[in-house]
Amino acid sequence: MPDALLRQLADASRPRLRPCDAVAALLVHEDGRYIMQLRDSKQGIFYPGHWGCFGGAVESGEDTVAAMRRELTEELEFTAGSLRRFTQFDFDFGALGHPKVYRLYYEVTVDDAAFRRFVLHEGADVRAFDGPGLLAGEKVTPYDAFAIWMHLYRREGK
Repeated sequence: MPDALLRQLADASRPRLRPCDAVAALLVHEDGRYIMQLRDSKQGIFYPGHWGCFGGAVESGEDTVAAMRRELTEELEFTAGSLRRFTQFDFDFGALGHPKVYRLYYEVTVDDAAFRRFVLHEGADVRAFDGPGLLAGEKVTPYDAFAIWMHLYRREGK
C-alpha cells in the first residue's frame, strides 16, 4: 500500500500543500532519547500519521529562535532553555512554482521533569524513542529522520 503522503499528493481534490520556511526541534531527553510528535492524520499537512520533530512555520519577519520558542510553547507548553543550532536543510521547490525554503533544526536538551510536564496541543501523541529504534521501527518524516540520523552519528566524523 502506498505511503500516506504519496496518496495525499496523488489526490488532486485535496488542498495543495504550501512549503514554507520552518524550524524544528531535536528534543533530546536527558537520557539520550528523542522526543517526537505523532503528526495528526489530516489533510493539509506534510506526512500525516508520521512521527516528526516539533516545530513549524516561521512567520513573516520572525526570528528563527523566536519561532522555535513560540512553536514549543504552543505545541507543548514547554519553555526551552538553550537552543543550539544543529543543521539546516534547504529545499528548492522551483519546479513546482514555489520558492526555495529552509528547515532549520535546533538541538534542545529536555530534563525528565520538564518532559513529564509537557501538555500536547498539536499532534496525536508525544513519545520518547531511542534513536536507532525510532529510525528502524517507526514511520518518521524523511527530513526529520535524516536530521536525527545526522545527530546520532555526528561524532563519528570527527
